[in-house]
Amino acid sequence: MSEYDSHVSLSDSYLDDEDAFAEDGPDIIKVSARSRSTAVAGAIAGVMRQHHSAEVQAIGAGAVNQAVKALAIARGYLERDEMDIVTTPYFTEVDIDGQERTAVRFRVEPRPEKP
Repeated sequence: MSEYDSHVSLSDSYLDDEDAFAEDGPDIIKVSARSRSTAVAGAIAGVMRQHHSAEVQAIGAGAVNQAVKALAIARGYLERDEMDIVTTPYFTEVDIDGQERTAVRFRVEPRPEKP
């Protein structure tokens, strides 16, 4: 069990700690199948409060499942701050150890206010 299995931060990743920000930058929250959805949700809420947008990335069905659960939980966390969020999923290609993989990435933004 690695250090990433028990908690999440912006460096929570399916990559080694040194590589977590290598090409993507620190703004992508990387989720593994073993990430705790509540911890990921806390990271999403924190980034949303600070930057008003976030990117969540997952590779594989288990990781996508954890990411979707975390997004739903984060929406509840942000409700307390009167911030509603919307999520746009899309595919992206990532290089892991020289191998190209398809990841699902979720762009998270505040819901536009109704006129």
